[in-house]
Amino acid sequence: MSSNTANCLCGSQLTYPQCCELLHTGKAQALSAEALMRSRFTAYAMHNEAYLLKTWDASTRPALVDFSKDTGVWTKLEIVLIKKGTAKDNKGIVEFKAYFTVDGEQRVMNEISRFAKKQNCWFYLDGKVKSIALDHGSFNQGLNAPCACGSGKKIKRCCGKK
Repeated sequence: MSSNTANCLCGSQLTYPQCCELLHTGKAQALSAEALMRSRFTAYAMHNEAYLLKTWDASTRPALVDFSKDTGVWTKLEIVLIKKGTAKDNKGIVEFKAYFTVDGEQRVMNEISRFAKKQNCWFYLDGKVKSIALDHGSFNQGLNAPCACGSGKKIKRCCGKK
């Protein structure tokens, strides 16, 4: 984050030190699936691999997070839908739209992510990318469109691959 007074990238309206930094540094933990989703979005935008791996469930966690295809600048997170994922739940689903810019074009990725709470801590299980498209409101290229990362592959065979 560039400024301690700027709003946190996760969209909470708090500053980064008041918000995601507390989770990223271990001074606080996510109390809901949504809070974990928000902190992971900010961590991904900041290429904070350690936090992403720490909050990824061991059953689905990769050995490392590959940022090499991430040529965009992540600009905004919009939570679309939350199913469960509160303090009383052990599972949760968060659908979100993550906005980013690549080569001067605003794009949006729509994903549904699953979360599980184990020993009172929330973890990311996995996610399914619904679409990655140019940000033209309802314009949606779907999973057969070229991937926004510039690889030349279809979304479903690249960044949208599960």
